[in-house]
Amino acid sequence: MGIKVGDTIPSATFSYVPYTPALEDGSACGVPVQLPTNEWKGKKVVLVSVPGAFTPTCHVNHMPPFVEKYAQFKEKGVDVLAFVAANDPFVMSAWGRVSGAKDKILFLSDADAKFATELGFALDLSARGFGLRTGRWALIIDDLKATYVGLEEQPAVSVSGADAVLAKL
Repeated sequence: MGIKVGDTIPSATFSYVPYTPALEDGSACGVPVQLPTNEWKGKKVVLVSVPGAFTPTCHVNHMPPFVEKYAQFKEKGVDVLAFVAANDPFVMSAWGRVSGAKDKILFLSDADAKFATELGFALDLSARGFGLRTGRWALIIDDLKATYVGLEEQPAVSVSGADAVLAKL
């Protein structure tokens, strides 16, 4: 079934490694912290999910336009821009650093795909040896309510891409 426009997002807690300049040279890993979704109350959030950090479509096609167009998201009133995947917080942190996003975009871990499952958007890639993953989708969340739901039905980037999301803001 899945979350629909107008639904309140499920309560969840993500983990992530906050960006600091000490992480730049790759000799430090940082310390994961918790981010409960209730911290998004009263905020406009763009949450983009990918099946995995550093995977071809996610790394080459999906995430870079969000980094490049970050200023446009801010101009449209987005308080938080975040990527989420079923990778651990250290992998997500490394992906964020490689992307050049620094402290602009949060790279969140939904390591067991629990949040994606609650949304109805988990993706079982066990047949490919990847296990349960977050699917490819984007949400615009305003005060904890979904105002846009872009779930990819095919292995491509269209309704969850930066341009599609910007057009819905």
